[in-house]
Amino acid sequence: MDLILLLLALLLGIFGSHRASSQSLNATGLEKFVDELPQIPVLCAFQEEQSGAMIKPANLTIGMFPTRWKFHRDLPATPVFAYGRSHKEATIPGPTIEARNGIPVEITWENHLPKKHILPLDLTIATAIPRHGGIPTVVHLHGGMNDPASDGHSLAWFTPGFKDRGPAWRAKSSFYRNAQGAANLWYHDHAMGLTRANILAGLSGAYVIRDPALERRMNLPSGKDFDRVLIIADRDFNKDGSIYMNSKGNNPKIHPQWQPEYFGSVILVNGKAWPFLRVAKRKYRFRIINSSNARFYELRLSDHSAGSSSDDDSGSLLTFTQIGSDAFYLPRPIRARRLTIAPSEIQDVIIDFTQARRDKVLLRNTAAFPFPGGDAVDSNNGVVMKFLVAARSSQQLDPSTIPRFLVPIQRLAIEQSSSARQINLYEFVSSSDEPTHLWINALPFDAPATETPRCGSTELWSVINLTEDNHPLHLHLAAFQVIDEARLSSAEDLRRCLLANGNRMNASCNAERFIDRSSPRRRPPRNEAGWKNVYKMKPGYLTRFLVRFAGIDGRPYPFDASAEPGYAYHCHILDHEDNEMMRPLKLR
Repeated sequence: MDLILLLLALLLGIFGSHRASSQSLNATGLEKFVDELPQIPVLCAFQEEQSGAMIKPANLTIGMFPTRWKFHRDLPATPVFAYGRSHKEATIPGPTIEARNGIPVEITWENHLPKKHILPLDLTIATAIPRHGGIPTVVHLHGGMNDPASDGHSLAWFTPGFKDRGPAWRAKSSFYRNAQGAANLWYHDHAMGLTRANILAGLSGAYVIRDPALERRMNLPSGKDFDRVLIIADRDFNKDGSIYMNSKGNNPKIHPQWQPEYFGSVILVNGKAWPFLRVAKRKYRFRIINSSNARFYELRLSDHSAGSSSDDDSGSLLTFTQIGSDAFYLPRPIRARRLTIAPSEIQDVIIDFTQARRDKVLLRNTAAFPFPGGDAVDSNNGVVMKFLVAARSSQQLDPSTIPRFLVPIQRLAIEQSSSARQINLYEFVSSSDEPTHLWINALPFDAPATETPRCGSTELWSVINLTEDNHPLHLHLAAFQVIDEARLSSAEDLRRCLLANGNRMNASCNAERFIDRSSPRRRPPRNEAGWKNVYKMKPGYLTRFLVRFAGIDGRPYPFDASAEPGYAYHCHILDHEDNEMMRPLKLR
């Protein structure tokens, strides 16, 4: 950390306000299901002639603005940072950007944020620090296949008016090619060391690439009423309505503010706390995005009566029919009673409300936090939203279907890989056994790139999770297919061996020696066995996957993916990512 820049940041006061925990609100006092689920505004990322025969590229300008937002009927309006075409139009979450596959769009992202952050920051972790004040920000299109200069590199940040720019900044506009088929993506802040605070403040939104011909053929639920984006997040609030974020770290002498995970007791969907949605007895499509900092969700549907056990859904006929994961369709639909979704993951599902036995259906959450071995959920964070199911009407016809097959995929084989890499995930702790930082391969983010795959290649990655947390690992640009997961007999013994040898695998530290032979290797769950850009790395497991550094169809990228500033891969628990559980990914 540059000491001069740190002192300058302190003088310029970009830390933001610090609030005592005694001012935080007890979420139990907020009544649930009093706000209707909002329709997120849509921005069209292409120009369509009146006849619909001609589709042309478009240019958009989207700003980041300080504004206020009503998260709940009984909460005062909350100061937030929000995306929108103007201050008046800025929303939480940001507008859903709808693009057409093969039709590019150029977006100019403008920073209109104030000089001082609304949340406490910690500059003892590697952080973007501007010389002239202001809040750094940069937008990453998560799941996008785009040029390095438009990827949203953490060091490509900028301040209002582009007065200060990070060392990886290249241009005022980002060029998104949309050359990847129909896909569910999302955009969010990615500034170095500030991602957790900037997203917590409100900087995220959905981005959908549509393929009209494919969607007509599949005949899935469509239209704004029956095809909905659900962006789930968790927050805590102060009594004045402002967002609560801890101002004291778990190791305050090392990091005054940073804590390893942020968990809120209020569950938000599309910017509203525990909302309700009126639905007809028909099929609906929900594109579910987990934009939480650290919370995993195990989602299930419950149509039990009020007196039934909330922990038992075995009698419910309602299921999820999953059709997509992350930015990709599955090869065929998969039915499931429960759906586990990690931070940053996207699960594309259909719910058929004709199967509902009652007129009220709860979307519940049962995931422990931290996941998987933490605290059990309670009556607040164990509830997501409510569906109010209308009685069947002869006018409510449902022409949509769920096809037997969706989009076929090319299965990768280990024999196709040109090289193999071992990726080790570490958490380091203080003498009091409190986390201090998290590194990949025992290296900070600014160490020279060690992952330098060739464009067009396929690589075998073996990720060893040597921590007690599940880490959703996200690769920028590239997609991968998971092969299997193997449990370690002693992750701690392997960790000590690797660190004693400078993170180098040798004969004594060979990961295969530490595989638990009494436990068979596990294939990924069926709903995660296709293409992925995020995968849950189980604690104490070695997870193998094949990464294709080309389009999923094998075609070369339609741009120079080896250009500067390159890409990144990281844990998508934002508090971990900000404390350097992130490494550069530099193609050649």
